[in-house]
Amino acid sequence: MTTTAEATVKFEYDRIPYLVAYQNDSAVRDVYGGVAELVVLESYLLRPKTKPSDTVLVFMHPIGGGAYLPMINALARAGHHVIYCNSRFRGTDSALLMEKVVEDLGECIKDAKHRLGYAKVVLAGWSGGGSLSAFYQQQAQHPTITASPSGDGPDLTELGLIPADGLMLLAAHISRHGTLTEWLDASILDESDPARRDPELDLYNPDNPNQPPYTAEFLERYRQAQIARNRRITKWVKEKLTELKSSGAPGADVAEFAFVVHGTMADPRWLDPTVDPNERTPGTCYLGDPQVVNMSPVGLARFCTLRSWLSQWSYDDAHGDAVACGPDIAVPSLVIGNLADDACTPSHTRRIFEAIGHPDKEIHEIPGANHYYAGPDQRDKLRQAVGIVTDWLVRHDFARP
Repeated sequence: MTTTAEATVKFEYDRIPYLVAYQNDSAVRDVYGGVAELVVLESYLLRPKTKPSDTVLVFMHPIGGGAYLPMINALARAGHHVIYCNSRFRGTDSALLMEKVVEDLGECIKDAKHRLGYAKVVLAGWSGGGSLSAFYQQQAQHPTITASPSGDGPDLTELGLIPADGLMLLAAHISRHGTLTEWLDASILDESDPARRDPELDLYNPDNPNQPPYTAEFLERYRQAQIARNRRITKWVKEKLTELKSSGAPGADVAEFAFVVHGTMADPRWLDPTVDPNERTPGTCYLGDPQVVNMSPVGLARFCTLRSWLSQWSYDDAHGDAVACGPDIAVPSLVIGNLADDACTPSHTRRIFEAIGHPDKEIHEIPGANHYYAGPDQRDKLRQAVGIVTDWLVRHDFARP
């Protein structure tokens, strides 16, 4: 294994901003502004100045924003060539289709190989990029999906997706729809009136007789109520979409409807450290105080559209699921979990690892590491993570020692 001293060798690197642009075949505008005829992906190549490589690590998150994360910079300083490519949905997921994000990732990889000249690509899925990377790899190996769950494009079987040579899933969760469902406020009874709640399922109700540590019976009741709520929203979404499409109005086939999902940050894990235990701080989540974030504008899945809900958040319909895609993965895979992570907890790390079908796989968990390696006390955790990645890349001939 790479030693701590080796992992801390620092290389100077260039951060090169560039664009990946390709023809937009979508029947509707996906994002505000820009050139309608093009999809434009804002990207960064972090290239060490004195260490050439034929391998590049490619990061993409569905809504991006991670080009300056500590891990991205640290990997470049360790001598690895890194691309962070933002999807077309950078910063907003209200109209996001996971299938279109897979298309974007495919264009980034084609550009890395054909224009930038890298012979090998290792997909590096961070957080929500983990399930995206697993979904991409599955469809690049054996494409089967011809449309998003709403019946819209793109047809992934026609995109010529290039499979990655290796897969790293770092501080990753199982899926956006699985994570949202585990975070949904199960107490909300009426989507149009979120104040109507079941008081016995309201985690933030001080008079709720169910308080941490929660019983197994309460947790099961709560989880089933979360799934039921997701399915109620999905049922309404499908009915609304059918209504719009059958209206006969001009543009009915691409008509959309925007809506708000209240109460999406109420996971019992955040209040009870004995649920999916690790070293996280009770009473907090990665966005702050979960009780505040539960109804705030920054909560997960707060603003949605019909097609996006089905592709991104529907418990039963969304395709981008690392556990479902895992058995089809046919390349060496590395899974790293952070044991003080309050966003991607140990059960997610282990479910992902266990699902991967390729025999060449390994898992590492880093004690004390938080989700972003943020804070001065996280520097040694970050060095440990980079050392694990470097050792794995060297052993699989993706990097020179």
